[in-house]
Amino acid sequence: MEEVPLEVLRQRESKWLDMLNNWDKWMAKKHKKIRLRCQKGIPPSLRGRAWQYLSGGKVKLQQNPGKFDELDMSPGDPKWLDVIERDLHRQFPFHEMFVSRGGHGQQDLFRVLKAYTLYRPEEGYCQAQAPIAAVLLMHMPAEVSRGPLVGGWAEYLPGYYSEKLEAIQLDGEILFSLLQKVSPVAHKHLRQQKIDPLLYMTEWFMCAFARTLPWSSVLRVWDMFFCEGVKIIFRVGLVLLKHALGSPEKLKACQGQYETIERLRSLSAKIMQEAFLVQEVVELPVTERQIEREHLIQLRRWQETRGELQCCALPRLHGAKAILEAEPGPRLALEPSPSIRLPPDAHLPGSKAKPKLPKQVQKEKKEQQKRAKASGQVGQSPATGQVEVAAAAGDACPPQDTPLKDPAPQDSAHHCSQESLTSQESEDTYL
Repeated sequence: MEEVPLEVLRQRESKWLDMLNNWDKWMAKKHKKIRLRCQKGIPPSLRGRAWQYLSGGKVKLQQNPGKFDELDMSPGDPKWLDVIERDLHRQFPFHEMFVSRGGHGQQDLFRVLKAYTLYRPEEGYCQAQAPIAAVLLMHMPAEVSRGPLVGGWAEYLPGYYSEKLEAIQLDGEILFSLLQKVSPVAHKHLRQQKIDPLLYMTEWFMCAFARTLPWSSVLRVWDMFFCEGVKIIFRVGLVLLKHALGSPEKLKACQGQYETIERLRSLSAKIMQEAFLVQEVVELPVTERQIEREHLIQLRRWQETRGELQCCALPRLHGAKAILEAEPGPRLALEPSPSIRLPPDAHLPGSKAKPKLPKQVQKEKKEQQKRAKASGQVGQSPATGQVEVAAAAGDACPPQDTPLKDPAPQDSAHHCSQESLTSQESEDTYL
């Protein structure tokens, strides 16, 4: 895993917090900056929130409040429930969230996958959905993860989970055609061996490389995928094929179909290493326009040889900006809900600003100062000092007669307001 200095990580967190707090403005005017920061990697502490915003999942949750609860309470289709149940223990079995049968991780995974079958009954359940949902659950709660699953995957990869997998077959042909321009050597070898793209790219694309790459590389690929769309998936596949089969020396050990497929199933660690892979993906000149042009060519060939597609998927959206622009307007601007709420007059530790005293306290203070002047006292009375300390503690707490040297726990500023430090539903990453 690529080590990022702590100081650099804190700077990136600060920049991402600013973007997330002003998301619509950044998407409208500084989308290129967002793309560059996604390529550098989203800070782990903010990755879950960023994925929600990039995929449009945040907007969908705001537009459909309570939808997940409604789906969660529904019984679900029995034909899918049994299949989902059998697949739960196969998803990241050594991760602490999913290691226990019937544990909270597996329960949440079941809930999310069941909700998806109810939300898109025409697609139902496919085994490739499970690792996708599992990775999302590692970064956000179950009721929130439905947004990116329905948003990012349904709009970036439409039709991927349809019954006959026509969309993934079509993308396989697109990948193979693009490979001819990226690596003619690899393309010629696969054509001579008559290896269908479905034999090596199905799991890559349908699981977004979650079952193929090292964990750190998966996260970096997903950061870019949520921002830029399916072209990242194509680029990663092309980079792997190019570096696995792109030279005569590498093909010496791949004389037949079996050896070639085994090479693609057991890729070199160097090819999949985070820094190397991300750099290659960023520099590979494959654009949305090329993918769409090739899509039209392959679709025409499909219709000539196989007839019309039975999958009625919506047009593919390329990237977070396209998803945002496709949302029906007008809509409310995205506003993050804070993880921690403080009372209005709270004084944050380390803040140099002098806390504003409540009006009642200010009035009592002035009266005591007048009485002190009238009686000829120069200093403060103990009660006045006590009022100042109690008011400066951070809330509109009424002055107490209890001595300050041994305050009772219930008199502390954190107990003067029931809302003090009340945690709302956090949007931060689940660890």
